[in-house]
Amino acid sequence: MIIKICLFFFSFGLYYSVNALFFTDSTMNKIYEDNGEYDFIYQIPKILYSNLICTVINSIVRFLSLSEKDILKIKAIKRNENLKQKVESIKHCLKIKFIFYYIISFLFLFIFWFYISCFCAVYKNTQIYLIKDTLISFSLSLLYPLGFYLLPALLRLVSFKNNNKECIYKISLVLQLL
Repeated sequence: MIIKICLFFFSFGLYYSVNALFFTDSTMNKIYEDNGEYDFIYQIPKILYSNLICTVINSIVRFLSLSEKDILKIKAIKRNENLKQKVESIKHCLKIKFIFYYIISFLFLFIFWFYISCFCAVYKNTQIYLIKDTLISFSLSLLYPLGFYLLPALLRLVSFKNNNKECIYKISLVLQLL
């Protein structure tokens, strides 16, 4: 539970920092030309790019932080004489992964904090725009997995209701792999 909370804060810091990286001179000029009005259409590509970058980085960090697969490996081990040795080996690997995760996480959070502090000190008038972009991007990252998991489930439901729809079921299996 603590690791997942730390992962949540890391993700938010990552989204906040990457969105700040996309504030360029042209973005500042666009804000000035629009007299401070938030132009959502202009910001959509930047939000999508930052979302894509953060998703890739988050997937790498989740590999280091989440341990469900390793726990399932322990549960799948059959009773034999090497049971204790295999469990200890997996526990040792988990400890190394967690230590590596916390070191990387705190290092990056410090870098994020430093960059955002400098950015917000220099560009005081763009903080609201940065927060809006970050919240939209972070919300999108929380919502799109719903679609990825809901679509295969709906396709399976349709294929089970119509007994002769094996093709739809196979499509749902392929979508599940993504």
